[in-house]
Amino acid sequence: MKHHIQESFIVPDHLALQRIDLIAVEFMPEYSRSRIQGWIKSGDLKVNGVSVKPKDKVMARDEITLDVELEPEGDWEAEEIALDIVYEDEHILVINKPADLVVHPAPGHRGGTIVNAVLHHCPELEQIPRAGVVHRLDKDTSGLMVIAKSLLAHQSLVNQLQIRSMGREYEAVVKGELTGGGMVDEPIARNPHNRQKMAIVASGKKAVTHYRILQRFNGFTHLRLKLETGRTHQIRVHMAHINHGIVGDPVYGGRPRLPKGMTEHAIHAVQTFPRQALHAKALQLVHPKTGESMSWEVELPADMLELIESLKPDNQD
Repeated sequence: MKHHIQESFIVPDHLALQRIDLIAVEFMPEYSRSRIQGWIKSGDLKVNGVSVKPKDKVMARDEITLDVELEPEGDWEAEEIALDIVYEDEHILVINKPADLVVHPAPGHRGGTIVNAVLHHCPELEQIPRAGVVHRLDKDTSGLMVIAKSLLAHQSLVNQLQIRSMGREYEAVVKGELTGGGMVDEPIARNPHNRQKMAIVASGKKAVTHYRILQRFNGFTHLRLKLETGRTHQIRVHMAHINHGIVGDPVYGGRPRLPKGMTEHAIHAVQTFPRQALHAKALQLVHPKTGESMSWEVELPADMLELIESLKPDNQD
C-alpha cells in the first residue's frame, strides 16, 4: 500500500534566500534532510511548479509544493502476534518484548518477529524506515522497546540514540561475585575471527556500560546496568570481558563455574536457564512531539524472577 503526500507552503520573508532543502526541513520536520533532498532531485518537490536543486535559494513568497507517493519501506508481512503494549499514542509505541522473539525479519526469520507484529497492529508503519524499529533487543533478551509510529518520531528517536540522550537500563544475573559497581569503557566491533560474534577491538566503536550491584549471591550477582552507548551485544560482550558473563548466554557467557555450597535447586536453575538472563528494565526518552520527558519500567519476567529466587538461599550477604 502506497501513501500519497501532498503539501504546499509559502516562504515567509524571514526565510528568504536560504537553500530549498533547509527551508523544506523547516516546514516538514518529520522528514529527514536526505529524504527531502531525494524528493527535490526526483522532481517531487518543486518551487513555483519548477524543479530545482537542493542548494538553490528561495525567495520570499515562493511556493513550495510536494506531491509524492511513499513506497513501502520493506516487503514484510503483517502477522497477528500478541504484543505487550506498555504505552501508545500517535507517535510512539512502547512494548515489553518477551524472550525468544526476534525483532527484525532476516534470512531464516522472515516471520514471527516484532516487525511482523507491529505491522499488523499499525499498518501505517510500512511507510516508516525499518517499520519504526530504532533500536533492537537480542532475540533472547526481554524488556522495553520503543517503536516510532511517525516519521517525526523516527527522526527524533534516532537522534536521541545518536546523541546518547535516551536512557536505557537493564537487569542481569552474571557469574561471579562483584565487590562493587563500576564501568566498562571498551570499544566493540565484529570479532575478526568470527563474524557472527562481537568482540573488544581496539579499532571498534566506543562502548560504555555502567553497572551497580542489586544483590550478591554465592557465585553470582544480580546487576542493574545502564547503557551510555548501544552497540550490538554490548552488555553481553562487556560483562564477559570483565569475567562476569551473563548466566545462560550461549555465545559469550562461557561455562558456569559452580561454587561450593550451592543447593541442587540453584545448580539446576543455573545450568538449565534457557537464555541470557538479561532484561531491558527501564526506558527514558523525550516525546518527539510534545518534548515531554517520559519514562517506563517493567517487572522482571517470570524466568528471571525464578532464577534469582533459586539463588537466594545461597546469598552470602
